Parts: sequence; C-alpha cells; structure tokens
Amino acid sequence: MLKHMRWDNVEKEKLNPLLDRQMITGENLMLARVLLKKGCVVPEHSHVNEQLTYILEGALKFWIDGKEIVVHAGEVLCIPSNMPHKAEAMEDTVDLDVFYPPRQDWLSGTDAYLRGAETAKR
Repeated sequence: MLKHMRWDNVEKEKLNPLLDRQMITGENLMLARVLLKKGCVVPEHSHVNEQLTYILEGALKFWIDGKEIVVHAGEVLCIPSNMPHKAEAMEDTVDLDVFYPPRQDWLSGTDAYLRGAETAKR
C-alpha cells in the first residue's frame, strides 16, 4: 500500500520520561523515529530484525560485539540480526531506525525492555 506521511502526523508514543517513538511500517520494512533525552539507556537486547540506525541529531553510545561505539549525527550503524546491543544517549538525540522485517514486539507493545524504569534511570 502506498503511503505518504509527515512525521508531524504520526502518533508519538511515550515509552518512558526519556524516550518517545514514532513508527511507519510498510509491507516488509519499518522506519522508526526515536527521540531520546540525554542519559536515556536502552537496555541490552537482541532481535531477529536487521537494523540500520541513522543519527539525525545528538549521539548514541552503543555497547555491541565487545566494543563501545559512539555514533554521531550524520553517521549510520548497521546492526546484524540477533546481535545483542545496548545504547545510551550522550545528549538529546533523534535517530531513525530501519528494521527488516518490521519489529512485531514494537507493533504489539510487548517491548517491555523499553518501558521499564531502567531505561529512564538517569
């Protein structure tokens, strides 16, 4: 199905005090706009979905594959499927995440790891 949308018209979901998310889903892809306040922690998790993270504003520090990687505005991180990763917003950050296939846990609201107190601990 053809879609033409503005982010201003996409529902903003407040997952916790430091994390908001908007999602647009096609037939086989998902695009998410993620807004993180400085100090927001995304706990370690993994998923079958391949992920591309493009930082529009700010910076995210990732712990992934035994490394710490800081991804700044204008940079992209490609995370293979089933690779455990954790992230922390080094400053207020806006990122675009592309997932293949779409994240069913996000669509169904069963993504408890993003909704808990640990994510907003700072």
